[in-house]
Amino acid sequence: MKRLALALLALCLGCSAPPPPGVLAPGPPTQVSVTADPLQHRGYTLLPVATFEVTARVLGVEGYHGQRRGRLAPYDVALGWGPMSDTAVLNRLDIAQHDRLYRWARRADAPETPTIIRHSTNIHVVPASAGLGGQIAGLRPGEVVTLRGKLVDALAPDGSLWRTSRSRTDAGMGACEILWLEAVGVAE
Repeated sequence: MKRLALALLALCLGCSAPPPPGVLAPGPPTQVSVTADPLQHRGYTLLPVATFEVTARVLGVEGYHGQRRGRLAPYDVALGWGPMSDTAVLNRLDIAQHDRLYRWARRADAPETPTIIRHSTNIHVVPASAGLGGQIAGLRPGEVVTLRGKLVDALAPDGSLWRTSRSRTDAGMGACEILWLEAVGVAE
């Protein structure tokens, strides 16, 4: 019996407790326009447009290593703050990520679409180091995380430009932020 209890305890040490009720990340991202020197990364020229910091609930993490832009931004992280960090609200939504987009479907009594748009986003993450990339890969839905870095437009070697969103009210193609990630923190 004691062995069974120890085995169950060992299994549960890797388990995470369900998130507590209520809004877990109340504030919106902070973003301040900047003029900064371009960065060179994996053949791309990154043009910083703003500093960016967000504390939010992880809604999903998706890897894109095999895609052309995945070479630059290997992960997307969908995040929610304010009402989109509340389990009661999220239980009324179906959330998915694919094709470098974050999508949701509303169920009964879910927030209206403008509220969802203003309080969530999908971020294309460009880790400044391999260690930061590993931290992003380890994120799990439900965790509260702080991401800090710079929003960047990315000029590809072929001359094409991938633009970051600069707005909290846009949706669809072009509404994702491209974040040069400089720091990650996960709430305990």
